[in-house]
Amino acid sequence: MTRQADDLYNKDLAPTTLEQRTWDWKAYGALWVAMVVCVPTYMLAGGLIASGMNWWQAVMTVLLGNVIVLVPMMLIGHAGAKHGIPFPVLLRSSFGTKGARIPALARGLVACGWFGINTWVGGSAIYVIVNALTGGAITGEALPFLGIDAGQFVCFIGFWAMHLYFIKHGTESIRWLETFAAPFLIGMGLVLLGWAYYTAGGFGEMLSAPSKFDVGGEREGEFFGVFVASLTAMVGFWATMALNIPDFTRFAKSQKDQIIGQAIGLPLPMALFAFISVAVTSATVTIYGEAIWDPVKLAGKMGGLGVVVALLALVVATLTTNLAANVVAPAYGFSNLNPKKISFKMGGYITAGIGIAIMPWKLLESSNGYIFVWLVGYSALLGPIAGILIADYFLVRKSELDTESLFRHDGIYKKWNPAGLIALLVGILPNLPGFLHKAEIVKTVPAIFDTIYSYAWFVGLFIAAILYLILNKK
Repeated sequence: MTRQADDLYNKDLAPTTLEQRTWDWKAYGALWVAMVVCVPTYMLAGGLIASGMNWWQAVMTVLLGNVIVLVPMMLIGHAGAKHGIPFPVLLRSSFGTKGARIPALARGLVACGWFGINTWVGGSAIYVIVNALTGGAITGEALPFLGIDAGQFVCFIGFWAMHLYFIKHGTESIRWLETFAAPFLIGMGLVLLGWAYYTAGGFGEMLSAPSKFDVGGEREGEFFGVFVASLTAMVGFWATMALNIPDFTRFAKSQKDQIIGQAIGLPLPMALFAFISVAVTSATVTIYGEAIWDPVKLAGKMGGLGVVVALLALVVATLTTNLAANVVAPAYGFSNLNPKKISFKMGGYITAGIGIAIMPWKLLESSNGYIFVWLVGYSALLGPIAGILIADYFLVRKSELDTESLFRHDGIYKKWNPAGLIALLVGILPNLPGFLHKAEIVKTVPAIFDTIYSYAWFVGLFIAAILYLILNKK
């Protein structure tokens, strides 16, 4: 490769070599299993049941959402496996060599928010369980400005520091961790399921509880409304990874490896983990007299050796998810802003710094409607980017890219591609009124906008893709 622009190229963004392509289908399957098993995933089914679904409706919604998001995951992943380039570089084809920084930064900032939230969840797990073992020894008064006590802050920083080792050693160390963690986490999930069944003498009433919706009767329309919004939220849960999956598939030994690995590792483990969540929570009603959806709270109640095992499982689960889903994308995204000065490692450190600066415990306090505002909201932003990428790569470029031009401003790709930028903006706009209403920023909007917002990811994806193709017609 010759004549790369300094503001477009470094060795971390460069196409992978044959020696770097070490990921087989088992590595991708392990990657997804290790990402799927985490606290936010465990709590997903709880939100669906709280909205009125019964257990099997909740599990099937999770499964279907992940089957849907698997399609763009594989399609966008194709580009990484074929051309060996990460997500920010792939964006240059459709948004321009400079314009690509806008969607790359948008994706990176969403990941920074998730990084902070998951780091807080992991630190909270350590805090709860240490207190359970020591009789509340590290509980104290909230510190000024921070709003949390010293024990909470120390646990948060301690868990945060674990990420730095893997950031320093790059994606290969993350692959090693995911491969090691996947069977351990599946085993821990099944052990938890067995413990709940044995201790409660069965899974309890929740698995026999009917849906609050009379499906096939008068309330069928209500179920459909909740189902569509929930399905969009399930797609939104991994919509971030559907975009930056080339960051991982660029290391694939073959297309077959990334396709088979992802097909095995994502939909079914998500559904299995959702079922474990419902079944264990159902059993906690019998065991503790209340439904405990939060696995951190559950771990604190177990006592004895169970607390230590739960701590280890929660820390590993949160660490593996956070590294793969919320460090790699922004690390490449920040590197893409100034490749000469920001390496993948430095991008990872910037992500970690932002993760502290946003004070995620405050972010969670003020967030309302985890499923219907946060997940659906950012899917409205990321759906259009996915649509543009797929339309550009498969329908405009026919999966052929001039790799050298992706690293030059004077190649075949524009510096700013108006088609991509206009399609992104127009793809976001129809969902904006519904988001503002759900977030209670505006009090009322016409009902049609709430309906559109229920389909946010799908609406954004199709509008942006179709408009991009129209604007590219010659």
